[in-house]
Amino acid sequence: MPSPTTFRVLLVRHGQTPTTGQILPGRAPGLHLSDRGREQADAVARRLAGAGLTALYTSPLERARETAAPTEHATGLTAVIEPALLECEFGEWTGHQLTALAKLPEWSTVQQAPSTFRFPGGESFVELQTRMIALMERLRAAHRGQTVACFSHADPIKALLTHAVGTHLNHFQRIDVGTGSVSVIDWPEHGAPVVRSVNSTDGPLGR
Repeated sequence: MPSPTTFRVLLVRHGQTPTTGQILPGRAPGLHLSDRGREQADAVARRLAGAGLTALYTSPLERARETAAPTEHATGLTAVIEPALLECEFGEWTGHQLTALAKLPEWSTVQQAPSTFRFPGGESFVELQTRMIALMERLRAAHRGQTVACFSHADPIKALLTHAVGTHLNHFQRIDVGTGSVSVIDWPEHGAPVVRSVNSTDGPLGR
């Protein structure tokens, strides 16, 4: 368990949607959880109910807010809408089939050197990571010695985990964050973050 001054964050990827693994939805509105996604959200709530949470934060997108809802009910906490937890801004790639995007010459850069890539008309991976780190600094200051849950999306969570383990952003694609998974990071008051678990879907949370 974390020390009395350690900030712990539970990073929850939203549950499955009807287009998961098929389309790059980005920040387009109107995408909701599938039946499987709602089951995953309920499972997350059961796991987080005993985690000693003091606050919940969620991306504004529907799929994240719907994933947070059962945890709100289980804990009695109200999730704060936090824009920094938004999905990456994919710009012109938003809404495109992943199979079509994988045929583009730029796709190899996304996979092998994401630190050098900016989505056309959108965000760069560096900007994505920077806003997630800045959010954690704000939350650390606001929740010293506390545990919070953040409901977000795969790429923001992966970008933060890459930073927390101290590896280069170009290793971003080596981390898997599935729908309905929980990853746990402890931030001591002094010193580097400690990644307790990644892509966890059952069992203890970051002991």
